[in-house]
Amino acid sequence: MFDPTQLRTFLTVAQTLSFTQAAHRLGVRQSTVSQQVRRLEEAAGRQLFSRDTHSVTLTEDGEAMLGFARTILEANERAAQWFTGTRLRGRLRFGASEDFVLTRLPEILERFRRDHPEVELELTVELSDTLHEQLAAGRLDLVLAKRHPDHPYQSTHGRSRLVWRDRLVWIGSEQLRLDPHRPVPLVVFPPPAVTRSRALDVLERHSRSWRVACTSGSLNGLVAAARAGLGVMAHTLGMIPPGLVRIPARAGLPELGGIDVVLLHGAQTAPGTRPSPVAGSAEALAEVILAAGDRLHAPTAEPEG
Repeated sequence: MFDPTQLRTFLTVAQTLSFTQAAHRLGVRQSTVSQQVRRLEEAAGRQLFSRDTHSVTLTEDGEAMLGFARTILEANERAAQWFTGTRLRGRLRFGASEDFVLTRLPEILERFRRDHPEVELELTVELSDTLHEQLAAGRLDLVLAKRHPDHPYQSTHGRSRLVWRDRLVWIGSEQLRLDPHRPVPLVVFPPPAVTRSRALDVLERHSRSWRVACTSGSLNGLVAAARAGLGVMAHTLGMIPPGLVRIPARAGLPELGGIDVVLLHGAQTAPGTRPSPVAGSAEALAEVILAAGDRLHAPTAEPEG
């Protein structure tokens, strides 16, 4: 009843909330995306998106379609793997920003390893900017990281695809109270962290004084400091760690703006040469992450003890 291509397009629009960005990710024209969504809505007999010139949002029926679309596409993928008998092999060097360690990413990687047992998956966890540098240097094959929305999606060293759009917000302990007459205490990653540079730039632009209360290269270290009330963190809204809350607007901190979560592929194979042996593995893992989309940034339950 439902065309897999149309379902995949629907999921991409639902994750990016943008027909334009969905077209970029899928490598098709925006008119094609609109046409496929319209045909899916006709097949369902329901409106799946509410859209105007400024925004795209899921309707109630669109929210329901999310689960059905994922189930159908995952079943198609399993069937294709079974009947084609394709087996991926080789070493895949995957890098991810530490923020994702506290999300559903470990479950996604576990499923990938279960489905592709002959792929040697090597995981590197680092700051987003450091991962960008390692990818450009050829030390990684695929990267999941944060990036400023204004940066182009076609990088010089390989493909780049938007996974989802989010916002950076200030977070901290629920008991934390900020004194508007004293410098803002910051809990930050060391340079060149994306969240650190954004926090400092925004505070400077708004003439707000600040001081670094804690610096740590470990997200767990930052979370512990924030939970202890040492200061505030700039963090992705969709991935707020357990035990921390968004700082309310009445605290008077300036808005931090948007942030994109992107998948970056390594250098593309030159025309006329043999494809890289990791290309298939990187593409397979990328497709799993893209299909997860908004589910990826749901935080996992905090372990007891």
